[in-house]
Amino acid sequence: MSFSYRYFENRDCQYYPCHKGTDEINCLFCYCPLYRLENCPGNPEYKQKGDKTIKVCTNCTFPHQKENYDRINDILKNL
Repeated sequence: MSFSYRYFENRDCQYYPCHKGTDEINCLFCYCPLYRLENCPGNPEYKQKGDKTIKVCTNCTFPHQKENYDRINDILKNL
């Protein structure tokens, strides 16, 4: 695979697949580097817990899609 550094899949991980309904999951960004961004390009949900708003990314697969590698790096470069 060319550009193999852009994609890593660990099917032996105890949490794999971390998102249901996805055939391929890029584990390179296992913990989303965009989590702390208020306006991330994924599709997070927000839940209220008391007086706090919590970002919930359970249904977001944006960082796990191999075609988003460049976009994620571009966002991180511009922070």
